[in-house]
Amino acid sequence: MNKIKYMLLAGVAALGLSSCSGDFLNTEPTAEAGITTVFENTDNAKYAVNGLARIMMNQYLGTQGMCGEGCIKMWYGNYPGQDFYVNLNGWALLINQNNHDTPNSSYTYYPWFYYYKIIGNANTIVERIDGAEGTQEDRDFIKAQALTFRAYSFFMLTQLYCKRWVDSDNGNCPGLVLRLDESMGDYPLTSLADAYERVYKDLDDAIALYKSSGKHRESDEFFLPDIEVAYAIYARAALTRNDWSTASEYAKLARANYPLMSNKLLLSTGFCTAKDNPEWIWGGYSATDQTLYYYSYHAYIAYNSNAGNVRNYPKCISKELFEQIPASDVRKQWWLDPTYVDDEGNVQTYPYTASTGQAANSTQLAKNTRAAKPDLLSNANVYAYMQWKVRCNDTPGVGDLNFFRSSEMYLIEAEAEHMLGNDAAAQAALIALNKTSGRDPEYACDKTGDDLMNEIKLYRRIELWGEGFDWFDLKRWKDTLVRHNAGEGGNFLATLAVTIEPQEKNEWRFMIPTRETDYNKAVSDGVITPANWNLNNQ
Repeated sequence: MNKIKYMLLAGVAALGLSSCSGDFLNTEPTAEAGITTVFENTDNAKYAVNGLARIMMNQYLGTQGMCGEGCIKMWYGNYPGQDFYVNLNGWALLINQNNHDTPNSSYTYYPWFYYYKIIGNANTIVERIDGAEGTQEDRDFIKAQALTFRAYSFFMLTQLYCKRWVDSDNGNCPGLVLRLDESMGDYPLTSLADAYERVYKDLDDAIALYKSSGKHRESDEFFLPDIEVAYAIYARAALTRNDWSTASEYAKLARANYPLMSNKLLLSTGFCTAKDNPEWIWGGYSATDQTLYYYSYHAYIAYNSNAGNVRNYPKCISKELFEQIPASDVRKQWWLDPTYVDDEGNVQTYPYTASTGQAANSTQLAKNTRAAKPDLLSNANVYAYMQWKVRCNDTPGVGDLNFFRSSEMYLIEAEAEHMLGNDAAAQAALIALNKTSGRDPEYACDKTGDDLMNEIKLYRRIELWGEGFDWFDLKRWKDTLVRHNAGEGGNFLATLAVTIEPQEKNEWRFMIPTRETDYNKAVSDGVITPANWNLNNQ
């Protein structure tokens, strides 16, 4: 694949942020172009759309790990969840969700900054593309792509900064600042219902424009959206909004042209290569000549990376989740099993330090692991339950990053159909994902009711592990997060072995950052809303 050519639009990268915060506004794009030049014609405007894709795979705020969408997946989806273990006592603030009510924290304002950066650039494209020289079909397609980026960004912001839908009084609670044009004035918060209405409208408009354009992205442009990406965002957003029929409908549409990958690909692609993988609906592009080095998602998780974040602190699955995976399931090979069967047929466990999970180099577990995984660096630590699911194509962290794939769509369909009372359809979706695909040839499902819902949850946790869903799923399900240490049957450090109830930690939502409230006088303390809202009851 050739290097992605792109333009980021100067002057729209940091909408809604305080002009007195120099470091926060230090977002000079890699390649700037005058807005007039960009929208002279559709050929130029296409590079602006590529620039939106590049925003999702870039490093920000001078902070290692703040790497576009990869940061959202790792720091906001994986770390604070229930199934993702890493030996990092020093990260307890983030992992234990202790910063949700700290509006001046960099962890609080990073997602706000990042997604509004996408929104600001997308707004300029939406507003100006109709005046670009070119065919109407090209203009429609470019506008559809920009609307898709914007819808995704608004949706992600609702998950991070708003109440879960089940607690929202049908959306009648504070939502977002809906900036829909290039102006930079004061904007009040909408309701959460209004925010979802905007996500739906942007997607409806995008889908109509994709259809009127008659165009599709090129086969190797997985990093750009097209109509199936809009369908996939629709499905995920509808699921989070408890709009079950819409979620099932769009999940089916999104996966229609994206068959599940084979077991060979499941175990060999390392979730770092989109090429030839039929399951990737949308992702981020990375290559040796376009890498974030030690800042990237893969430099934080890929088992074969030479980054200290991986060598010293390999990422592991929860012991308790691992033990729920059937032995017949090929996905169990994604993690290091510290057990073995002795000559008498008894299950034994290789020695390792239970409190941390680490196996010293002299142990049999470490020796066996290095023999089985020759691409594991010689100076990398070995931990029980460490992951093999994600690797990198080049060090320290080169790898394509998946945003949506068809496996998730089957799981969305299963959950939505169950919530609609169609348990047979939900069972069929699980069987298609787990048995028909070959992932587990012994899989069967005849469960109903709560047992079926627990089955759906279990297979979301298994299939989507490490892809940034853990915390987001627990939040929308309103489930209690429970982590256990070794003495309690788990594998988390004692400082991270906590129980967090749904009503704790500011109801699992980040406050709107002070960088917004200092700038935008229509929003104050993250709760200023339209005048008809009683703030004392929010």
